[in-house]
Amino acid sequence: MGYEFDFSAVLTDQYIGWLLSGIRITLMLSAGAWLLSFAVGTALAVLRATNFKPAVWLVATFVEIHQNIPLLVQVLFWYFAMPEILPEAWRDWLNQNNSEFILAMIAIAMCHAAYISEALRSGLRAVPVTQYEAGRSFGFSYLQTMSYIVVPQALRLSIPPLVNHSLLLFKNTSIAMAIGVHELTYQTRQIDSDTFRTFEIFLVATILYILMSFVIMAAGNLAERRFGMGAR
Repeated sequence: MGYEFDFSAVLTDQYIGWLLSGIRITLMLSAGAWLLSFAVGTALAVLRATNFKPAVWLVATFVEIHQNIPLLVQVLFWYFAMPEILPEAWRDWLNQNNSEFILAMIAIAMCHAAYISEALRSGLRAVPVTQYEAGRSFGFSYLQTMSYIVVPQALRLSIPPLVNHSLLLFKNTSIAMAIGVHELTYQTRQIDSDTFRTFEIFLVATILYILMSFVIMAAGNLAERRFGMGAR
């Protein structure tokens, strides 16, 4: 007997509500992790550009660790191991404020900060050295030169890889399911367990992920056309 498709079993009001809740958590997790990873990645790239040996070694170590350890292991480490070394007051605060979401966001952000820092470092290296010299000739400090002259140009050069890393970060939020974050993949598994309509619900989840990925890619293409080095 052939398989009988029944999408009505997974598209009831209750399960649609679960899916919408999962999408909301996924987008919140993606946005929070992206903002944190971008801030940390930018700081790492600027530190590495100083050529101050201890800073260079520290950033290089951070990048190597986070690029060579599976993201799932990093998420599990942050969730199970990191709270053990925190002060008790901090642990209590985390336990009272959705620790799964917060620690998953930090783990994903730290991992992708390593990749973002490398993308920005390539952009910084592509900025002509005369731009650095021009900033210093105006009397700018190193941080002012980087903030007002160099980093904006590096960001424009780095838009394509940054878009790719943003899309990868969004997709990697599904790993947060492993520690109980109720994002889209978690809710999909819950609906599957309730209905046993595995094909239908995972097809719906796949379509939702594809649609959200297309939105991110479209936003990235728009940013590249508007702010990229080829823009007028």
